[in-house]
Amino acid sequence: MQYWIYLIIAILTEVVGTTMMKASQGLTKIVPAVMMFVMYAISFVFMALALKKLEVSTAYAIWSGLGTALISAIGIYWFHEALTLPKMVGTGLVIAGVVLLNVKG
Repeated sequence: MQYWIYLIIAILTEVVGTTMMKASQGLTKIVPAVMMFVMYAISFVFMALALKKLEVSTAYAIWSGLGTALISAIGIYWFHEALTLPKMVGTGLVIAGVVLLNVKG
């Protein structure tokens, strides 16, 4: 269970880092830019810890898939990006892909 918590922390800090990348406006705003680097560093540390016990294919698929879905939602909600059918379908396909990669069979 501990390694799944590490993965969740890795995902959340990566999402915050990506959000700060957008907020930094091309690294021109110092506080969001510094926060971006700090969050990515934390994310990689916790991803490395998670990979001590989790399969890399499973962990990376979940990390990238959930990160993508969360960033899409943040972009729509916080940055007022358009909610389009292709964006919804694409996000759904990413989530479906993560689920399929994790089906044991």
